[in-house]
Amino acid sequence: MSDSPATPSTPGGGNRPNGSGAASPAPAEAARIAAGYAFAGPALDLGALLWDGRCRPEARVRVPLSVLNRHGLVAGATGTGKTKTLQLVAEQLAAQGVPVFLADVKGDLSGLCAPGEPGDKVTARAREVGQDWEPRGFPCAFHALGGIGTGIPVRATVTSFGPLLLAKVLQLNRTQEQSLGLIFHYADSKGLELVDLKDLRAVVAFLTSDEGKAELKTVGGLSTATAGVILRALTAFEAQGMADFFGEPEFDTAEFLRTADDGQGLVSVLELPGVQDKPVLFSTFLMWLLADLHHDLPEVGDLERPKLVFFFDEAHLLFKDASKAFLESITQTVRLIRSKGIGVFFVTQSPKDVPADVLAQLGSRVQHALRAFTPEDEKALKATVRTFPRSAYDLEETLTGIGTGEAVVTVLGETGAPTPVAVTRLRAPQSLMGPVAREELERAVRESPLYERYAQAVDRESAYERLTASQAPAAPAEAEAPEESSGKAPSGGAATEKADGGSVVEQVVGSGMFKSLLRSVGTQLGREITRSVFGTARRRR
Repeated sequence: MSDSPATPSTPGGGNRPNGSGAASPAPAEAARIAAGYAFAGPALDLGALLWDGRCRPEARVRVPLSVLNRHGLVAGATGTGKTKTLQLVAEQLAAQGVPVFLADVKGDLSGLCAPGEPGDKVTARAREVGQDWEPRGFPCAFHALGGIGTGIPVRATVTSFGPLLLAKVLQLNRTQEQSLGLIFHYADSKGLELVDLKDLRAVVAFLTSDEGKAELKTVGGLSTATAGVILRALTAFEAQGMADFFGEPEFDTAEFLRTADDGQGLVSVLELPGVQDKPVLFSTFLMWLLADLHHDLPEVGDLERPKLVFFFDEAHLLFKDASKAFLESITQTVRLIRSKGIGVFFVTQSPKDVPADVLAQLGSRVQHALRAFTPEDEKALKATVRTFPRSAYDLEETLTGIGTGEAVVTVLGETGAPTPVAVTRLRAPQSLMGPVAREELERAVRESPLYERYAQAVDRESAYERLTASQAPAAPAEAEAPEESSGKAPSGGAATEKADGGSVVEQVVGSGMFKSLLRSVGTQLGREITRSVFGTARRRR
């Protein structure tokens, strides 16, 4: 990547503006740019080339479906149209049968499920870019973190969330992060299921007790001071109302790979307005969703179209104050998930928000306008220009002059080579550009086939209950009950005969001994845990 060359000047002297803050390339250069986006296979239409002061609807700027698992970046200053770009790409993916996941931080993407509203601005934009616009809604499923907000609850167990991500959420330092990893290792090896935060607190308290200290001597131990920091962080975390995110039933991320009955891709919208003031939490939780998909999906290599495209909004929050181990894990997950058929688009204000190792893996770029009001802004602008291939545009001038709904685009072509840089006027979304009514959103959630499966939280026996029971004094043995009230079948009776409490089979299945046996078997199976590169885990079922 290098700085853009100087733009050719017009015969009259100086650079001729193209109406979007950029100098015009020569006609032959404009034709070359247009030819770079003439793909043979299925592709998404982003918009039309801006050249010589006007829009050229015959020069369509597109991105092939086959390269969307090579990831991408949507960047730009606040108010430049990033959200509408997300909406435009998401609805086109859905129309071509590709499932989409996106986070709705501001609460205005629920309109994807409803037809758009025609108007003068939409009509004018469609005419300019040669778009055959008609209002259209798309199949959507709405989710909410832990049920906070309107949506199907998305929960994770503490065990599956893993120590790296939890350390990021709790804002632990490197030493405390390593100690948390030791705690998880102990719980995994002993079959202590960390379902919710009280389970983790119970294990930490046990390992700092006289009985528990001996358990960790062979692997380094856990200092009382570090345990105290972790416990205080957990307490503060719960005080912010975050405990609801951890628990069961744990959400199966394979639900995001579904298509609708008519073959369209399902758009899974994670509603986040209820946790806008917890940015580190929701960005880290999004990383858990991505890491979980990577952990579960098989290798498929390059496909004609991706299995899922995942939009990671407010991406800068994920990388802010992240540890070296955390950044390395993000980089590796993004690198490896491509072969699972998953495409990831990071959405942020500046490319500088994304680490260089991650940015290098992003094949498609949609860069909206940047502002240069301060020396820091000017430095960020110059750095952004250097990340683009050479072009016929003066990109510093272009990126500060393009309007809302316009962007500088370069993507990977069907051969894997980057396309020419194209200043683009983007298409108008066909769905509603704004939120749907609250009543409509709530109805869509209740009518979802996932509502019954995930809506009600479950609190079963896990580490907290097991450790509490082991430290409690033994209860006196129960007196043996008479035969007629013991629940046993009468002598000589058939095994399926009904007694007071039902058949023998029903009574055995419902007995405490049988349940204890199942828990024991489940614990043994639960010890077979594999953790991903990100420390996330799935118990072998």
